[in-house]
Amino acid sequence: MALEQKLSLRLAQKLVMTPSLQQAIKLLQMTRMELDTLLTQELVENPVLEESAEAESAEEEAPQEAPPEPPVNGESLDHTQSMENIDLDAYFGDYWEGSGTSSMMEERDEPPIENSLTREPDLYDHLLWQLHMADVAPRQREIAELIIGNLDPDGFLVATPEEIRAMGDQTGGDYSLEEVLAGLALVRALDPPGIACANLQESLLLQMDVREVAPDDLARRMVSEAWDLFLRRQFPAVAKKLGVELAELEEAVELVRTLETHPGRRFSTDRPHYIEPDVFVRRVGEEYVIQLNDDGLPRLRVSRAYRRMLQTMRSAGKENEAQQFIKDKIRSAVWLIKSLDQRQRTIYKVAASIVRQQREFLDKGIENLRPMVLRDVAEDIGMHESTVSRVVSNKYIHTHRGLFPMKFFFHSGIDREYGDNISSLTVKRKIEQLIQAEDPKRPLSDSELMRILNREGIQIARRTVAKYRDELSIPSSTDRKQIF
Repeated sequence: MALEQKLSLRLAQKLVMTPSLQQAIKLLQMTRMELDTLLTQELVENPVLEESAEAESAEEEAPQEAPPEPPVNGESLDHTQSMENIDLDAYFGDYWEGSGTSSMMEERDEPPIENSLTREPDLYDHLLWQLHMADVAPRQREIAELIIGNLDPDGFLVATPEEIRAMGDQTGGDYSLEEVLAGLALVRALDPPGIACANLQESLLLQMDVREVAPDDLARRMVSEAWDLFLRRQFPAVAKKLGVELAELEEAVELVRTLETHPGRRFSTDRPHYIEPDVFVRRVGEEYVIQLNDDGLPRLRVSRAYRRMLQTMRSAGKENEAQQFIKDKIRSAVWLIKSLDQRQRTIYKVAASIVRQQREFLDKGIENLRPMVLRDVAEDIGMHESTVSRVVSNKYIHTHRGLFPMKFFFHSGIDREYGDNISSLTVKRKIEQLIQAEDPKRPLSDSELMRILNREGIQIARRTVAKYRDELSIPSSTDRKQIF
């Protein structure tokens, strides 16, 4: 059998990820902050791109002002004589004398504003500040700093004294266990109370020491002798173990509730994250108007100077590296501008579809939020589900009902005996309302919540109720029960 080589033609269709398509997909899933950073970077790297100002066109079209008229007496201004009449020695006296006082008209390069901003001290900084202000021997201070470095943000110790001693051996400290325990006592004496403890029980007892709670106090006995029963809220068993009446525990429980379960909480450096919506939905009469948020984003255009330069090069009929460079940059700029326009159009289409399908929610509230999935919007606007998914990712929509992530409107539905399916968010809202209205001494169990919802025609299982309750961060009926 002989092998031979030959040429053949074949026509086929296949999807090719062109650079412009890749750029459009990348821009589509960016947040406003990421997009602003990208556009600023492109303005720096691409000389053909420039930011257009709205006032430029008006200035270009406005007629030029007439030149200033000459003096009435027909004499020209004598600038030399005018300069001679100015007392420069008095005006620049401080500068010429070399004094440290600068002129008010002097322009100085001020440091950037971010260099003058400071962050609030966290728990680590607060403890180190107290430690360095105290009169402590250098060796003991090293041990205390090592202990402070092994605290979590809540102030609990994440290493045992033996492990801390071993860390000192690795750094050449050669600390004894007694020295580590003395350093631990030093750190526990610092503010805030209850820090550097191995667990919550030790922290609460330490806070009681700071408050000078007596050793035979019922609250201290409850934490030290019946801790496991107290955590499970089995107060009758706690009273029986301590040999007191159930009513006597009320004051002790209230005292424990005033203690801090996270000693380092008030030194947390977490700050609120401010969100700028991508879409505004405003109600005008009986209709909803959709407006894209373009504030702060630069408006790009291709530089006219480079376009004229390219035309001049073409007229000369010379092909060189400079002409090819300008062509590539113009092509890149046009791709970016078209991709931005496509991004805005796609976001608008998705937002309009959400408003149409969630009109009842906008009119009446969350009780009327209807189930919706990505496929519903994709079929409505004639796009693929993956495109819709990229659009709603990390984007927010502002309505008169509040500020919501776009993904808020996409969730599953639950069957009902009558009418359309009900949204899972609406069911969560009903569960939350039922728990808020329950008797604290007889809280509703998951089975009872299931039966109430079933009577309202909502077909839901007990495990689904438990899952929704956990997602709402609501404890179980046993933990919600109050005996006083």
